[in-house]
Amino acid sequence: MRDVIDDIKEAFLTGVSYMLPFVVAGGILVALGFLLGGYNIPSVEPYGSTFASTIFWIGKIGLGTFMVPVLGAYVAYSIADKPGICVGMFGGWMATDPWGLGYQSGFIGALIAGIIAGYLVNALKKIPLPNAIRSLLPTLIIPVIGCAAICLLMHYVIGGPLGALTQALTKLLNDLGTGNLILLGIVQGCMLAFDMGGPCNKVAYAFALAAMDTGNFMPMAANFIGSMTPPLGIAIAALVSKNKFTDADRAAVPGLLAGALAMITEFAIPFAAANPLSVIPSLMAGSAVGCALSYAFGLTMQAPHGGLFVIFALNNILLFLVALIIGGLVTAAVLLALKKPVEVSEE
Repeated sequence: MRDVIDDIKEAFLTGVSYMLPFVVAGGILVALGFLLGGYNIPSVEPYGSTFASTIFWIGKIGLGTFMVPVLGAYVAYSIADKPGICVGMFGGWMATDPWGLGYQSGFIGALIAGIIAGYLVNALKKIPLPNAIRSLLPTLIIPVIGCAAICLLMHYVIGGPLGALTQALTKLLNDLGTGNLILLGIVQGCMLAFDMGGPCNKVAYAFALAAMDTGNFMPMAANFIGSMTPPLGIAIAALVSKNKFTDADRAAVPGLLAGALAMITEFAIPFAAANPLSVIPSLMAGSAVGCALSYAFGLTMQAPHGGLFVIFALNNILLFLVALIIGGLVTAAVLLALKKPVEVSEE
């Protein structure tokens, strides 16, 4: 059992290392798009309408198209070697809800799909076949059976429960929206930070968008803070404590700060995927505090995305920064309390 746990942990780290360049490239290009084009970029048609929108949508390819499937592919690769890449990528692609059925599970779904795909491929490798056709195993039999199996599993077994969860969370937020604003902020912040692009995050963001349509801009301000706090908090923690982060972790600090600046929560995903039991609760705590403070301060934001690049759409910039910094400090404090020191074995 311990060998399986070690294999899965190693698979997480491998998947994250291969996914990270897509996060960095996509995130920085998205941020440049907002910087050049303002907060209306998402509503502009991509690829040629303006230079800024083209840069933005190229970045979205990294974050929205490649990131999650690549994670699933290389988690499976770590477990099953090269034959696992194709099957894991198909499973990761299914985690993006490509058919719009409400089954999006984001990076958590990709991790699950990658693990299942890896062990599935290892099982398929053991199929007894005559030597004459055994060469077809890695090029035909494993891809066809493995890809079909993982996609059917993600569609019929994993997707349904996640869709039901999404609907339940939507109802919860809508019910809280007319009640206690501080409690709403806590719930909204936890959802934004829990899966960073998965169903919980998307429900919270959709709730803020729906509120904007009715002229209520407070949920969107909270959404900004809850989305910017995770990378900011990890960056603060890495800068404060050297014995709990590797050199590679600290090298990611500039990217984390850029992610916080541009409201790109995905920069925190590699840390969450590598150490979920310490990182995810820390991110949830900081985002919950930040969102609650946003409601307490009465902050409003009239832009749907963009981070500090659209700060002119805020009603109170100073209090926004106060809530954001406090949220980041809470994330850092909880993370440093939960995270164990790294082993001193780096060369």
